[in-house]
Amino acid sequence: MLENGNIGVCSTLKQRVNLDIQDLETLDLTDISHRIALTAYYNALLNYSNNYPGSSDIFDEINFKQYSNIVMIGHFQSLLEKFKRESIKITVFDNLVEMSGITKPEKQPDFIKIAEAIILTGTSTFNNTFSNIIGWSEQGSDIYVLGPSTILHPDMFLYGNIKVLFGALFEKYDNNPLKIIQEGKGTRDFLPFMRKVYLKRDK
Repeated sequence: MLENGNIGVCSTLKQRVNLDIQDLETLDLTDISHRIALTAYYNALLNYSNNYPGSSDIFDEINFKQYSNIVMIGHFQSLLEKFKRESIKITVFDNLVEMSGITKPEKQPDFIKIAEAIILTGTSTFNNTFSNIIGWSEQGSDIYVLGPSTILHPDMFLYGNIKVLFGALFEKYDNNPLKIIQEGKGTRDFLPFMRKVYLKRDK
């Protein structure tokens, strides 16, 4: 939470982040803990600066039935269930999740190269996978960045073929999300205090 009440969050990807504010006076971008803190800061700093067209879930906003080849980078369970209910085929990659239905990571470049649509977790911007994924994708593919870690700023559209940024906004000075995070909980728990918003690329 910034002094003006803006709140930004970032997934830790199961990393132990043990930082004091003084540690960030000299940023070390080779340290993932610093990158996580910086992403949360950027979200707090930038996400409140946009005029959002509305509040909507990605599945309600995008007609995924128009695509025949969809790849999801990052395991979004609730979204995946919606794809299954609508019988829409999707290939899922997640380096931190081991379960049936998750495709082996070594196959990721080949699947991304032929994908018509890519749902890309916002955590990719700090875990050193973002540039590779953007580089592997074809110019004709549509990329949708998703999750509370997503930085909602027009400069994100300078990268590849990103079409829409789906992120999060919190009420200013709301301590509830911070308390939930301090208790070791995550997105599903602070979801009631979060508004899903999106930012589209200007055509």
